[in-house]
Amino acid sequence: MADYRRIMALLLQGRSYREVVETAGCSHRDVARAKQVIGMNGITSVEGVSDAEVAGWFPDGRRRVSDEYERPEFESVLQALKHRRHFTLLQGWRRYADAAGTGKKKYGYAQYCALFSEWARTNDLVAVLRHEPGRAMHVDWAGDTLDVVDRADGVVVKAYLFVAVLPYSGAVFCRAYPDMKSEAWLDAHVQAFAFFGGVPQLVVPDNPTTSTHQRHKGDAERVVNARYQQLADHYQCAIVPARAKKPRDKAAAESAVNVVNLRVIGYLEGETWFSVSELNEAIDERVREVNRDLRRADDSTRWERFETEEQHLLTALPDARFEEVAWKQLKAARNYHITADYQHYSVPYSLAGQLLRVRLTSSRVTVFNGNEVVCEHPRLSGRKGQYSTLAEHVPDKHRDIDGLWSRTWFSDRARSFGPATQEVIEQILDRHQIEAQGYLDCQNILGGLGKKNRQRLEAACGELLARGGYPTYTTLKRLMAAIDSDAKAPRTIRPAASTRKHTETREPGPEVYVRDASHYEIGSQGAGQ
Repeated sequence: MADYRRIMALLLQGRSYREVVETAGCSHRDVARAKQVIGMNGITSVEGVSDAEVAGWFPDGRRRVSDEYERPEFESVLQALKHRRHFTLLQGWRRYADAAGTGKKKYGYAQYCALFSEWARTNDLVAVLRHEPGRAMHVDWAGDTLDVVDRADGVVVKAYLFVAVLPYSGAVFCRAYPDMKSEAWLDAHVQAFAFFGGVPQLVVPDNPTTSTHQRHKGDAERVVNARYQQLADHYQCAIVPARAKKPRDKAAAESAVNVVNLRVIGYLEGETWFSVSELNEAIDERVREVNRDLRRADDSTRWERFETEEQHLLTALPDARFEEVAWKQLKAARNYHITADYQHYSVPYSLAGQLLRVRLTSSRVTVFNGNEVVCEHPRLSGRKGQYSTLAEHVPDKHRDIDGLWSRTWFSDRARSFGPATQEVIEQILDRHQIEAQGYLDCQNILGGLGKKNRQRLEAACGELLARGGYPTYTTLKRLMAAIDSDAKAPRTIRPAASTRKHTETREPGPEVYVRDASHYEIGSQGAGQ
């Protein structure tokens, strides 16, 4: 049917028949009809004209076929599909066809299914119909990242966002990690299960190397990694990776990633974060809004659908959460700290220099001396070189004890390099709340940079102090390299004095007479004189 409101508006603007036909996409008959209505009703503007008035002026003589058929009631069919495992659309159609109606015709089965699909799509219920509640959790990494600034040195590092979604309800979980390595991948699953309060039957990842690998190079078959399978065994669920080049296998995850990109990253990327844990607190707030505040076409939220229709179908969490265990033998340094994965953990100072057994999980570091537990620390993550130092491990007032590093030990050693080096070492020790946390930095500078370059280290320390810079191993190494480069730069070479005195030219003095070129011309009068 022609848009008569637009046709009248164009005519009232003084447009010609041809212009109206081309602009409104109508026929000349429609334009003539609209012009007649304008004249009969004295219309000067379409502003304020209701749709009912337009419909009255231009009645549609066509008879709609759908008016002859009884419209099905699909809400009860939806509830039956969700809660009755063996219910089908064929059963729903038979009930519709057999029910006493209003005397109108009934749709056939094919048209009934088409109308139901259109109704579900219009009301944002496709996911509810395609997925079984509590059956699967789809997981993936978001493509976009957020920046985290290290307070200590201002270095910006990327935070990667893990996304998990339950396709039936659409409930979303998101957590940031400093990398996408296996440890982060496994911990993210543990956190997601805890967030949903249960475990689905299936976990559907994409195919990153942290989840699957090829048994043989070039082989299309991919198998679940052993570490990933251990997690699945612990939680009694199955890992079913999405098939390659089958986008519908991971459609739910991609949809959730898009939501995270828009609703989480889009809101947080302009702000400054100083730790991954601080960023995760902000992410939790955004995810809560996505799950609990955003309403769908049927006026329900993701979390309402999850709590009422899906949560009770998840498998209960095991008594103990999954933690991957790694064992190492580490030697306690002279600063009574062990180093695991570039992080430092204290032990009683009496164990300095001894070889200790260390158990590492995703959350704890446990140190053993033989079979006896010596101490435990929370596992550090993020920026390398962090310290976890227990007060009972620190010697009283950092007193000098044979075999241990101390302030006096480093200060005396730095003094032998020069006053600038001693001042830098003092600054490093003073900036730590627990002095022993600076010992390794001091040892790296004096024993590493200064081992064969004492003079250059002293010069670099002097340059650093003159600039008022922040003393670190990397900064001093860079300054020493610059000093070394300047020392090796080629210098301007001047001739030796013995050579220079024979080659230098002097301006002729006033007692020297110089003839011009004309004197030597042939035939000149002075040539033969």
